[in-house]
Amino acid sequence: MLAVIAACAVYSLFSKRLSRTVLTLPLLFTGLGLLLSVPLHAALPPEAVHEGKVLLAEVTLILVLFADASHVRVRRLRMNWALPARMLMVGMPLTIALGTAVAFGLNPGTSFAMALLTAAVLTPTDAALVQAVVTNPDVPEHLGRTINVESGLNDGLALPFVLLGATLASMMVGHEPVSGTNLALEALAEVAFGVLAGVATGWAAARAMDWAQTRDLMQVSAGAVFFLLTAFAAYAAALLMGGNGFIAAFVAGMTFGNVYRHDIHFVSEFMEGAGQLLTMAAFLVFGAFLLPDGLAHAGIATVVLAVLFLTVVRILPIVVSLVGTGLPMPEKLFLGWFGPRGLASILFTLLTMDAFEFPNEPELLACVSLTVGLSILLHGITANPLARRIGRTHQPIQKGQ
Repeated sequence: MLAVIAACAVYSLFSKRLSRTVLTLPLLFTGLGLLLSVPLHAALPPEAVHEGKVLLAEVTLILVLFADASHVRVRRLRMNWALPARMLMVGMPLTIALGTAVAFGLNPGTSFAMALLTAAVLTPTDAALVQAVVTNPDVPEHLGRTINVESGLNDGLALPFVLLGATLASMMVGHEPVSGTNLALEALAEVAFGVLAGVATGWAAARAMDWAQTRDLMQVSAGAVFFLLTAFAAYAAALLMGGNGFIAAFVAGMTFGNVYRHDIHFVSEFMEGAGQLLTMAAFLVFGAFLLPDGLAHAGIATVVLAVLFLTVVRILPIVVSLVGTGLPMPEKLFLGWFGPRGLASILFTLLTMDAFEFPNEPELLACVSLTVGLSILLHGITANPLARRIGRTHQPIQKGQ
């Protein structure tokens, strides 16, 4: 415990200096988790570890989905929509389709459902792994903004595919057959009620907070508390309605951010402060409990799959989606490479394994763990060098493209 507290304190003290090196937060805390894996396994009962992992995953994912979506402005997207829209609406479905084909091709013994689930949980990207790129002044503004918007939206957009893959896979483990019509209706109901709960909660919370601030009834410091309450209220409301709570948190964040008329700085401040503690904890848990178990089940096919998901499966669909934008090829490849896998993939895997029962769970865990582990290492190492290089080779996009 003292070692973890000391590590958090040291990172906080030297965070600015570390941001200029390859020692990113995910890399440091995943490494710390690996070092403490044996003593933590010995000290904690398995039941406590399992319940702790699931609770941490749920809380972190709710807050990440809400916070990321709250910064997406519809007006800004209208002005700067072309690149992120192409990557999300064209590149993301192509990534899931290609990932499903690759996962199925490398392991013909697996089912289509498990291949789809593997591709879906490994499609969302995590800008936290490449903050050195997003915040680097050498990186052209349109590239940094595109990485931010894509990573903010794609975890929420990937969620329905994750749920579909997990549901289909769980039907293969001794459960009574479910008709395609019933499955489709169930999925639609979860999405519809999740969206409804998210819109209603986000709109009501934004209006209530506007009303209180206009009348000077609310302390500035209470904004972070209200943000937390809104995110969890959306999640709970969706569950009561029979919808998906994570979709609700994502939609509530987007609704709140676009309806709220005052400065929304408190969300960023919370996620940069207390939220960063959750991020540290998530990568520590990943390094201590998920990565070792995943590596124990990894084989040659798993390694190949992880490498392909970080390269061909990610980069090719992104390059295809950006055809006709006027971007030079180095910038297309830059956007394709900087789609690191991180928190969303870890959390989706944890939550689906807890909520569903499906075959080959150890293989799924191994694939996700190895892909995220490689991403933490490779994207952390290449972030600053490639950011400087793209700054030197940048060519402005011509007007009208």
